[in-house]
Amino acid sequence: MREKTAVFHVRDVPVYGDVILSPMAGYSDVPYRAICRAYGSAMQYTEFVPVEALLGRRVHERFRRRLDKKPDEYPMVFQIFGNDAEKLLEAALRIEPWGADIIDINMGCSTRKVSGRGAGAGMLLQPDLVAQTFGLLSRHLSVPVTGKIRLGWDATRQNYLEIGRIMEENGAALIAMHGRTKTQKYGGQADWDAIARLKQSVSIPVIGNGDARTPQDIDRMLAYTGCDAVMIGRGAIGNPWIFARQQRKALTLAEILTAVRHHAAEMIAYYDLPAGLIQFRKHLKAYLADVPGLDDFLPPLLATTDPDEFERLLRQLETAPTFAKSACAD
Repeated sequence: MREKTAVFHVRDVPVYGDVILSPMAGYSDVPYRAICRAYGSAMQYTEFVPVEALLGRRVHERFRRRLDKKPDEYPMVFQIFGNDAEKLLEAALRIEPWGADIIDINMGCSTRKVSGRGAGAGMLLQPDLVAQTFGLLSRHLSVPVTGKIRLGWDATRQNYLEIGRIMEENGAALIAMHGRTKTQKYGGQADWDAIARLKQSVSIPVIGNGDARTPQDIDRMLAYTGCDAVMIGRGAIGNPWIFARQQRKALTLAEILTAVRHHAAEMIAYYDLPAGLIQFRKHLKAYLADVPGLDDFLPPLLATTDPDEFERLLRQLETAPTFAKSACAD
């Protein structure tokens, strides 16, 4: 059998693909990563965890679960955030034995609660903290240390090239960059030129992030920026097929419901009942968002917590005469 060739390496960790699920709060849990991995996501990020939640005598189950992983998840990236280098190191040392292949520092979260206290994108305003954090972690951890950043705080403070240089000089093994500033959040257009400039300015791998919503977008970003991989966030919600470079609008209802069943089963297995189906509702809405004619089908699907009833409703949906072979609207 022919051996797979790594697309790039995070120091000594091989990555065998060029499309990666973004770490998303409330989404990037064990079941969702399993679905995206099945369709081709090449590297697995956890939801981010505050260092303060990892430093007590006992880690609360809610935060410990964010760092769960399946045995076959590789490479597995644990993402943490904070505003104190020593605490970031202490937390990283604690979680490293839990199964991390890579530890990532979130320097991109734009929410006021995080960035307003100097963590997440707030670190971009503190180059000395970035240098201290990556210097400490790269010296004391056995796994590679990476970071996810934005262009900067706002349009007048786009210091991503400085931050990227500092990260590389202090041992960072990879940089993922969302091509927007903190103040932009998810508005406006992602700056792919900036991603290209960052890639040209460092010798470590760069993952581009922002406005990649179709297979064509992925290939355009790779070609335009020269980045090593593309990170997909909002474009993957309800659309794991993007990791296989499949067009969402070309899917049949049967193909959509295959993913729905798989994902629901993963949610039930991980969260049990009724929590599994309750937490699956936001995913179900996304899976079926562009399927027309669901007025009579979606409310009971979203209401039930009985897996047998859920399956009965799915069968009723897929056999309804109102649905054509191609289920998605143009």
